[in-house]
Amino acid sequence: MLINLLLGTVIISLTVIVHTFGLVVVANVMNRIAERHPLHGYRRKVSALVAVMYGLFALHSAEIWVWAVVYWYLDAIPNFENALYFSAITFSTLGYGDSLLKQDWQLLAGLEGISGFLLIGWSTAYLVAASTRLGPFQAGKHF
Repeated sequence: MLINLLLGTVIISLTVIVHTFGLVVVANVMNRIAERHPLHGYRRKVSALVAVMYGLFALHSAEIWVWAVVYWYLDAIPNFENALYFSAITFSTLGYGDSLLKQDWQLLAGLEGISGFLLIGWSTAYLVAASTRLGPFQAGKHF
């Protein structure tokens, strides 16, 4: 159990670092689009938010892949395809239960679920802030 907790803490730390730096990149790209994109008004704002959505999707995909690689490396799941599937449903807290880790590593799944829940929540907060700061939604006008 202690190995699960230590390894889980390392992986969570890694995904938080990925998320932090990823959000910085997403914010910079969004600002560049919002300031310099040839589209005007509403279309520019929508383009910036679409870039944010793709960026957030890419970040979460990378974080899912980190967990999947760990599961595969530990031989906690039969093959990489299953590890990626398991990681995606666990990170998203969907958890179908049709794919399971070996018993020795099951605590990692719980840690991934908590991590995914928090990172998705962080992304949601960022998206709401970006939507109200940059538009097309404005605080007081659309909310």
